[in-house]
Amino acid sequence: MDLSQLIFNGIAVGSIIALGAVGLTLTYGILRLSNFAHGDFMTLAAYLTWWANTSGINLWLSMALGCVGTIFAMFIGEWLLWEPMRARRATATTLIIISIGLALFLRNGILLIWGGNNQNYRVPIVPAQDFMGIKFEYYRLLVIALAIAAMVVLHLILQKTKVGKAMRAVADNVDLAKVSGINVEWVVMWTWVMTAVLTALGGSMYGLMTTLKPNMGWFLILPMFASVILGGIGNPYGAIAGGLIIGVAQEVSVPWFGTSYKMGVALLLMIIILFIRPQGLFKGTQ
Repeated sequence: MDLSQLIFNGIAVGSIIALGAVGLTLTYGILRLSNFAHGDFMTLAAYLTWWANTSGINLWLSMALGCVGTIFAMFIGEWLLWEPMRARRATATTLIIISIGLALFLRNGILLIWGGNNQNYRVPIVPAQDFMGIKFEYYRLLVIALAIAAMVVLHLILQKTKVGKAMRAVADNVDLAKVSGINVEWVVMWTWVMTAVLTALGGSMYGLMTTLKPNMGWFLILPMFASVILGGIGNPYGAIAGGLIIGVAQEVSVPWFGTSYKMGVALLLMIIILFIRPQGLFKGTQ
């Protein structure tokens, strides 16, 4: 396959990884939570979107319903798991183990409710447009455009709004933020809302490019963590850059290693960065 075609495909996949990685880096930067259930929340969002779409609801409204459902699911996780664990000052290891358990719970819940068969959205088939030898698939272009729009909105929220400034303050120093009068619990709720929306968008859009499977989010979690580490832990802009780099690297590697080793490429990049620059390519919240 032509290199330019692989790069285009990589940008589309990298956009999905970037959205998920931003959600991961927000929860780590503000909540100090390495959430291994993040990929399965993406799967949940994709299945909620598929369920609404195949029930006769148009794609855009289905994606909105997927976002609402993911926000609700993450709030339940916050109230039942993460808030009590923060109150007990649980260790990072304990939180990781709990998040893995939550991932297994979500995955098996999806299997129980919707079964293990592969699923696809009910959307029109649009022929790819050939331009200068590159086949521009409509839904991949749509994914890239939506990801760019989401990232622009995220930037405006973080830099221009009271909520964004409070989130950055809590990420820098939670104790100082409390002393300054910032309502940390309010910031936590908004963090989950933003994380859920980004996660739901990523999961729903991933369903436009591939077949839905109950374990598809689990195969995204390593590339997402690699993106977070590559971009600097706790840095949302670094996570975006890291996601695009990982996505392109995975697709470009296909002619040499095949599709089976995409995750290996992400892992290799993560290991190389940890050896050369442990803090990541950009400054993060350590």
